[in-house]
Amino acid sequence: MPKKLSEDIKKEIESLVKEINYHNYRYYVLDSPVITDEQYDKLYRRLVELEEMSGYVLPDSPTGRVGAPPLEKFAKVRHSMPMLSLDNAFNYDELREFDRRIKRLLGAAEEIEYTVEPKYDGLAIELTYAGGLLDRASTRGDGYEGEDVTRNIKTIRAAPLKIEPDECPGVIDIRGEVYMELEEFRKLNRHREDEGLPAFANPRNAAAGSVRQLDPAVTAKRKLYLACYGAGVSEGVDFGSQSDFIGWLKRKLFPTPAVFETASGIESAIDAVKRIEQMRDGFGFETDGAVIKVNDFGLQRKLGSKTREPRWAIAYKFQAHVATTRIVDIQGSVGRTGVITPFAVFEPVRIGGVTVSKSTLHNWDEIKRKDIKIGDTVVVERAGDVIPHVLMVVREKRTGRERDFPIPRHCPACGSNVVREEGEVAVKCIALGCPAQVREKIIHFASRNGMDIEGLGEKNVELLHSRGLIKGFEDIYRLRKEDFLALPRFAEKSASNMINAIERSKTATLARFLYSIGIIHVGEYAAKQLARNFAVLEDLYNVTPERIMAIKQMGEKIANAVAAFFSDKKNMETLETLKLLGLKIQNPDFTARKKKLPLEGITFVITGTLPRPRKEVEDMIEALGGRASSSVSAGTGYLVAGENPGSKLAKARQLGVKTITYGELEKMLREGQGSPTLF
Repeated sequence: MPKKLSEDIKKEIESLVKEINYHNYRYYVLDSPVITDEQYDKLYRRLVELEEMSGYVLPDSPTGRVGAPPLEKFAKVRHSMPMLSLDNAFNYDELREFDRRIKRLLGAAEEIEYTVEPKYDGLAIELTYAGGLLDRASTRGDGYEGEDVTRNIKTIRAAPLKIEPDECPGVIDIRGEVYMELEEFRKLNRHREDEGLPAFANPRNAAAGSVRQLDPAVTAKRKLYLACYGAGVSEGVDFGSQSDFIGWLKRKLFPTPAVFETASGIESAIDAVKRIEQMRDGFGFETDGAVIKVNDFGLQRKLGSKTREPRWAIAYKFQAHVATTRIVDIQGSVGRTGVITPFAVFEPVRIGGVTVSKSTLHNWDEIKRKDIKIGDTVVVERAGDVIPHVLMVVREKRTGRERDFPIPRHCPACGSNVVREEGEVAVKCIALGCPAQVREKIIHFASRNGMDIEGLGEKNVELLHSRGLIKGFEDIYRLRKEDFLALPRFAEKSASNMINAIERSKTATLARFLYSIGIIHVGEYAAKQLARNFAVLEDLYNVTPERIMAIKQMGEKIANAVAAFFSDKKNMETLETLKLLGLKIQNPDFTARKKKLPLEGITFVITGTLPRPRKEVEDMIEALGGRASSSVSAGTGYLVAGENPGSKLAKARQLGVKTITYGELEKMLREGQGSPTLF
């Protein structure tokens, strides 16, 4: 590479890193972006392109936030200064006693200046910067020793990777709290329940669980935030007070507490606490109190610490939003993926100004763990002041008339049999016609990778379902042109186009059809494997798990799911109805199984732009027995790098995955089509 060009690239990379980090600060800390997502993505893609071209990656590059290879375990870290916990106060008189104690220890008669800030309910963390760069991040642990979670903390975009050089200490420990906002917490729990995973009890547990993932890629997928409020060791920079320190953090683009006030005297501090408590329900995060600190660092040093708490700070705990009520019933609700979630129906009770009458119980393992029965008196909390949550059963109130709520054998929405896989907490309905799942199932059925019914997307499915025109897959093929003409947004041409698209979809391959009907655990690859091993759809009727497991790369979960689906009477009736309505299923994949496929067992991942549509290339790979995946792992056979490859290229290099060009893939495909012994 010419020297001048190399210098130009270096300068452009340095400029892009600085610009993108600034925009991350605007978006994730100030919540005030000044560019669009599209403009941000353009800058980010350009940085990735230049880094991969030149190999020049700055230590504070935002591309380093995407995660890293999984760890086997977390290393232990000794804190340079102990991370102490705080003493608690539960009423204002205890705060006044705290103030009297401070004055007595200092021998002071004048009013003490305090700072007041919200107490974040998250995971305490310490960020250690050396020479301005984030060197290590560790959890609080027992206060003296924590765990090294550096790679996970780097995925949090609000955490600065670098402190700008002016006023930059040699080494400084910045302390704060990693937390999850309430909306993200709710989304994460909905997703986990749909996947049959146990829900997190509260945002604090969700944040802690996310930071303590051995695979940083999992942490990167969860939206975590950071609030910085304290310092440990500091070399080269002296702070006179807590307010000076918070001002320095803001200048260095660190996220700081949402509210920060100084107060002269304890009564002014109590007024600030009251204001924070009034704002509590408006915060997007969970807070369980307010923290009061002596502002002057010189006075803090004089006051010192007890064994586990500093004498110069105290946490005022807000009154918990809890109440006691009785469970009058336990019922099951069916989610969009068929997962049945138990929920409790209470005698209505007011908690924190809101009347609560229901609460999710998450799953049957949770019911068993807490020993919850219908008729029990329970303590209910509004977790995050939003979500009702059963904390515990008041067993002393039991009368002997309480009764268990067993795992249902039939779906509460449609009456079909349910399945619960061994080792799984989720109970699922697998019926095609389940009304609780029907809209999502139809959307999936009609999708591009399913039956590819052009125009039958989410909005039109919602419209048809709301008018009672479709209640299951089979109803799609009963629709008439007149049905569409009676709907808003449809005219003669658009109605004709819809009918033509539905008619075209009546001829489908077995692989596409098996994917479209939404069998649990059966994605495009598994559907293709089934099609290669079963000549016609009817060969799958009443199939045994053992027959499925005999197919290479088909595990027990897929086998049990397929066997359960094709032994369900209602599912068989739906499939037969579809055939009567004119659905014709062809299976060109089965003939291919007469010979060994050349790419069988090899996984390909594509990154960057290819000369032809990616889906078309993936179909060609799978036609020769290969598997097209969206993520790089140690099991990936080849990474196909097109123009402007993304971060997958760097991950492939880290894992030692072989990288090939599109031309090399094309050669493989040509040879594979003519030779069954490519490898």
